[in-house]
Amino acid sequence: MDASLSRDFLNFQSDRIERVLASHRVPARVNGGTVSPRWIRFHLTPALGARVATVRNLSEELALALGAADVRVARDGEQLAVEVPRPDAEPVRLLPLLKSVGGVPPLTACLGLAEDGRPLLIRLPSPDVAHVLVAGTTGSGKTDLMRAMLVSLAMYNRQSRLQIALIDPKGRGFGPLAALPHTLDDIATDPVGARALLARLVAEMERRDRENVSSPHIVIAVDELHDLLTTGGKEVEIALVRLAQRGREAGLHLIAGVQKPAAAAIGGMLKANFPVRLVGRVGSAEDARMAAGLSGTGAEKLLGRGDFLAIASGQTIRFQAAWIPARDWDTIALRF
Repeated sequence: MDASLSRDFLNFQSDRIERVLASHRVPARVNGGTVSPRWIRFHLTPALGARVATVRNLSEELALALGAADVRVARDGEQLAVEVPRPDAEPVRLLPLLKSVGGVPPLTACLGLAEDGRPLLIRLPSPDVAHVLVAGTTGSGKTDLMRAMLVSLAMYNRQSRLQIALIDPKGRGFGPLAALPHTLDDIATDPVGARALLARLVAEMERRDRENVSSPHIVIAVDELHDLLTTGGKEVEIALVRLAQRGREAGLHLIAGVQKPAAAAIGGMLKANFPVRLVGRVGSAEDARMAAGLSGTGAEKLLGRGDFLAIASGQTIRFQAAWIPARDWDTIALRF
């Protein structure tokens, strides 16, 4: 565990977790853990035969005993993890995080800091990635995460390798990205602009298919996907579905943000083509299941403000999303 929190404090919290579980006849031992900028993760080994659901149902009592607003209980291989918010939580700034990484591989976005304290990266052309759905309610940090992903891609890839197309129906999320030299055109902020941009991208995909080329890679970032589908109509949905289904081979990648990714809201066929989900805080366990594509993730208990789960290939990783404060945008501009 991290030395920034005293060992006495961590041991005290560990003892409290064991006492709460023992009082409900769930004998278990805390055997270490990790500390992230936002939460403490206690590794828990329950006795043989103990039910995961029983421990999850005690989350409120654990929170009360630990003096926390809430705790999240998650499966961690053969162990369980009890995740508790830090009393001295800190954000994760993108620029210092990238500096600590050193070199970032081509076409790879930085997501933030993973639960084991290491930078979490995602390579878009990987066969099990291609497109990314970012879900979370207002205040989850969804748009901040998408901005950090796009800036990290731009900083380590020349325009000859990477281009970016931006669609922002509310006209607020992607404004700072307009100055990046990688952007293909003005940000599409209305249905007419979005339809025109998507039509160009579909035509480019078809050209690449005919000519068997896939570069430069194009990242199509959509903030507020549900809003775009509602205002843009069937033409927008058809274009997005085609890009999601056939874009990977042509070097086109979707990164789409949505508050509530129910099939009725964004279309089942479109949702099925996002193999990677980045899920922030959502309103309920049902919303968490819809966003993650699987049950039991506990996304409804996330802290918001950049606290996310990465779900891919059936695996779940909790991470603190990278963030770009206002003072860092001037530094970013100087890089280009």
